[in-house]
Amino acid sequence: MKTPKSLEPLIEDGLVDEVLRSLKSGKEATVYVVSSNGEIRCAKVYKEVEKRSFRSQTKYQEGRSERNSRRSRAMGKGSAYGRKEQESSWQNAEVDALYRLADAGVRVPQPYGVFDGVLLMELVTDAEGYAAPRLNDVELSPEQAREYHAFMMMEVVRMLCAGIVHGDLSEFNVLLGSQGPVIIDLPQAVNAAGNNHAFSMLERDVNNMADYFGQFAPELLDTEYAHEIWELYESGKLHPAVTLTGKFVHSDVEADIASVMREIEDARLDMERRKAAREEAENEE
Repeated sequence: MKTPKSLEPLIEDGLVDEVLRSLKSGKEATVYVVSSNGEIRCAKVYKEVEKRSFRSQTKYQEGRSERNSRRSRAMGKGSAYGRKEQESSWQNAEVDALYRLADAGVRVPQPYGVFDGVLLMELVTDAEGYAAPRLNDVELSPEQAREYHAFMMMEVVRMLCAGIVHGDLSEFNVLLGSQGPVIIDLPQAVNAAGNNHAFSMLERDVNNMADYFGQFAPELLDTEYAHEIWELYESGKLHPAVTLTGKFVHSDVEADIASVMREIEDARLDMERRKAAREEAENEE
């Protein structure tokens, strides 16, 4: 096939030998099957921010550390340089998450690095060696649905133990490889400890899995894994070998909203004081 312009620099640098075919085009990227170093791999070409669905990145990037103060300020101001650096940060987040999750034992594609806005990674295949289908493209028996759902809940646990929430987990972002489900698409991965939206995203991820697998095994629709997992996480009792029940008893004690609002206001004022002090120090440099 004709080489996409976005992959030409990688061919020139010897990172890609040949582009074999287009694999899929999604909301955030187009994926190609390529030959690289004598192996068949994937090349994920990220779409420009104006052309993809994840345009509002703020809530996903909350809690991500940015060591370079100049870059951080530029990203906050939305300058041309800042937008470029924000795109780079968005893309690097995926490869960082892939390495981190692979080390934690989560089943994800092996990454090989990000080059000029292109992520090179393993091509996940099925038992016959063909590109693995997405969960959305397969029919499951009730037994398979229960098995894969249980596996995915433990993958959510392993991710959270590694400090990560997927943030967009669904049947469209899970491949059915030769060894079972493989999790993909992680540029929006959330820092569990530093993001105020972490639980709501984890709950959505878990509910998406229950809704999908519940089509084949309806009893999964009544499970409460998100609350169970998060409670174990917050109490420091979550570990990769934990036994889950899918049950959770919700408290009927009313929250002290006034106290919570005071805490939020105190935190806001403290943040403003720190910001003002930081800006004053930067101006004195």
